[in-house]
Amino acid sequence: MTPAARVQTAIEILDTIAASAREGGPPADAIVAEAMRARRYAGSKDRRAIRGLVYDAIRAIRLAPKSGRAAMLTLAAADPEIAALFDGSPYGPAPIVGNEPRAERGLVAPHLMAMFDPLIGADETAVMLARAPLDLRANRLLSDRDTVAGLFADAQPIAGLADGVRLPPETAAVQDAAYSIGLFEVQDAASQHAALALDAAPQHNIVDLCAGAGGKTLAIAAATGDQADILAADTNRARLQQLAPRAHRAGATRIKTLLLNPGQEAAMLADRMGSADRVIVDAPCSGSGTWRRSPELRWRLTSARLERHVADQAKLFDLGAELVAPGGKLLYAVCSIIAREGRAQVDEFLTRHPGWTVDDGILPDGIGRPAGSGFLLTPGHDGCDGFFLARLTAPC
Repeated sequence: MTPAARVQTAIEILDTIAASAREGGPPADAIVAEAMRARRYAGSKDRRAIRGLVYDAIRAIRLAPKSGRAAMLTLAAADPEIAALFDGSPYGPAPIVGNEPRAERGLVAPHLMAMFDPLIGADETAVMLARAPLDLRANRLLSDRDTVAGLFADAQPIAGLADGVRLPPETAAVQDAAYSIGLFEVQDAASQHAALALDAAPQHNIVDLCAGAGGKTLAIAAATGDQADILAADTNRARLQQLAPRAHRAGATRIKTLLLNPGQEAAMLADRMGSADRVIVDAPCSGSGTWRRSPELRWRLTSARLERHVADQAKLFDLGAELVAPGGKLLYAVCSIIAREGRAQVDEFLTRHPGWTVDDGILPDGIGRPAGSGFLLTPGHDGCDGFFLARLTAPC
């Protein structure tokens, strides 16, 4: 492909990503992958260049653009080399004409930025769109951090995590044979901290209420030496089905899964009510803490969608509380930097549930910052995804 053809291909992919963001369709990675499958003639260098253009545009632009061309013109305005490729050549983009509309640069819309947790200063916002490192969790059931770190030339330990290993962005770690035999999992440091903050121990009865594909479930199983009974529940069949083979590969033998029907969660968990030593509610959220990895999530976030997330979080928070045994603990977690999804949710929960108390010291020294009744992790302060965590103890 010519350089101009790469730009035109990026424009076409951006058209699809922007439409998908507005309509709640597939994520950008899936769209890029499908676009590459449809263009088998593109070589590896072409694919890397196209992907780079697409994600450079996504990171630069605050809202879903009206067109992929408007997005790419924004890059062209700051890069003469890209601008020169709008030359009308075969398979390339048409020449730039007059004052064509360009997409607006920025992090997010101002009204959404105003919703950030007040701990987040202006100096942190740029880091939210930097390329994220690749974090691994050594699976202590089968390996250890030194062994995993020794597999990669650029590996570094992650502060505060005995199993954490950090690699440069986009390292192809899952292609290593050690991954296929369960020696490590790909898991951001914030997610690892969340699993450990649950304070789970061997012989505990644990419920992971929003388990998804089981990243935190597996981390909890490893932290308890595969000696705790864990129920991983979720309403998403496709994601939950990934857990069983992952658990087998990791050597985690005491995990059970439960597919919940939306709206019937409480009834399907009736036999578990008031019996769990530990419950983790990693609630669906805006994903605003993961923009480094999925920058197009900014394009998907609207006030209406945020309201739906907030309502769902409150319902799951309350359901999680019903599952906890007297004196047991509940960890509320969201990969969000928005105050309404974090500290405000805990404040409202405590109003609804008098007698519950908030735990202090749930993170290692120097990790995270107190945020209301919980703790906030951010890319700028902690070098990991944005996460809000709060652990609460049920009345006896």
